[in-house]
Amino acid sequence: MYNPTPTRRVMSPPAPYDRWFLTIVLTLVCIGLLMVASASIVVSDIQLHQPFYYFYRQLIFVTAGVILGSIVVQFDVAVWEKMGAALLAGVMVLLVLVLIHGVGRSVNGSARWISLGFFGVQVSELAKFAAVIYLAGYLVRRQAEIKTTFVGFLKPMGILAIISALLLKEPDFGATAVIMATALGMMFLGGMRIRYFIVIFSIVVIALAILAVSEPYRIHRLTGFLNPWANPFSSGYQLTQSLIAFGRGGWLGTGLGNSIQKLFYLPEAHTDFLFAVIGEELGVLGVVGILMLFTLFVFRVLSIGREAQRLGQHFSGFLAYGFALWFAIQFCVSLGVNTGVLPTKGLTLPLISYGGSSMLITCIAIALIFRIDYENRMMGFGLR
Repeated sequence: MYNPTPTRRVMSPPAPYDRWFLTIVLTLVCIGLLMVASASIVVSDIQLHQPFYYFYRQLIFVTAGVILGSIVVQFDVAVWEKMGAALLAGVMVLLVLVLIHGVGRSVNGSARWISLGFFGVQVSELAKFAAVIYLAGYLVRRQAEIKTTFVGFLKPMGILAIISALLLKEPDFGATAVIMATALGMMFLGGMRIRYFIVIFSIVVIALAILAVSEPYRIHRLTGFLNPWANPFSSGYQLTQSLIAFGRGGWLGTGLGNSIQKLFYLPEAHTDFLFAVIGEELGVLGVVGILMLFTLFVFRVLSIGREAQRLGQHFSGFLAYGFALWFAIQFCVSLGVNTGVLPTKGLTLPLISYGGSSMLITCIAIALIFRIDYENRMMGFGLR
């Protein structure tokens, strides 16, 4: 029967989040929990008489990170833009405090933690987060100055140089390299002239190279990296054990839980060298799978930033770019350390390796990415 009243097509509102991005994040976290349990089960059983001690702690950190992230995602991204300078100043104060005897807690000769009783805050993780927030705001405020003058580039780099000096006092060369590399990448994406970028990039590389050979322990690490088999029981010990783990893994791995290297051969198996255990137990197939997941993760964050820029939300765009660079650089450095491509540095795999501060800060950063994506979707649908 003919109906003279035309039917109207009701448009449903867009999904408030990217389901594929959420799936990737959850998959990486689950893999991390599984591998932390596998890599630490023997060590924690013998040392602490609790085989799942590190797994339970990591699960607590993940839960706390989800709770913090669910709070952070409720606030507009503009709130963080206003907090950038204050957040960076607060981190600088903490970096000074961590160097004071009795306040900072030293582990393996590095004073990187401020103890809160049951939990130690690694200030370098806060420094990475604060640096990205501050730089994203600076790139918005000083857009014209950055594109036309060299001074516009030197101002934030001078502030980050102070933070780097404090980090090197801990010492934490790895965090320093990640922050400076992320800052250079953000500045490049911010539109600075290529000749200025080349000059400052060369200065930073030379400075990091000088710092790399300025201390005896760094020289030992560098020589151990160049030829680990020359001193397999001293400077090259960690790397040779890591390479043995990858060699044992082959194409398909030895099977989950069947790693030999985690049995007190490979130091820091559940933290800095977790990727080697993954290579041993899951083989090349598992390693490639994680590489693909993380590549999709980074590209999705970059696409969220690009969409924010297209919608005129420049702070959100630079913020997403900064987080993508930070995670990508840290992942590549950790991978390079485990495979012998880069000298040994204490950097975790984001979302995967054991570490409370790293997990909490990463969850907050990912919550901000979800918030940026949410605001993009609402603006694209005309709801903001």
